[in-house]
Amino acid sequence: MISKEYRLTEHELRKVLARKKPFFSYVWIANTMENKKTHGRCAILLSSKCTKGSVNRNYWRRKFYDISHIYLEHIRFDVVLVPKKWTILDYKNREHIAEFQKNIEFLYRKIEENKK
Repeated sequence: MISKEYRLTEHELRKVLARKKPFFSYVWIANTMENKKTHGRCAILLSSKCTKGSVNRNYWRRKFYDISHIYLEHIRFDVVLVPKKWTILDYKNREHIAEFQKNIEFLYRKIEENKK
């Protein structure tokens, strides 16, 4: 799990969604906003429509934080990840896991390229 200093609170999450600069992958939308901290912060929004059951949602949330931890020290952005409407995630499907990791890494690389 990731420490609280790298996570967004609900109030900060709403602020990012209001003043966003989106980056898109095939399945995800990464809403970003520059912050004044020395590191990035992140959050993920998962509804019961795209992930059935709390075990499934918690799995994807933990997976997202594990992947994000590497990138957050190098960027100064708040990132909120939102799935597109038709997205369905199942933690038992290996293809979903590989695709998820590939998409998240792609979005973080896009964000890093944009900051230069």
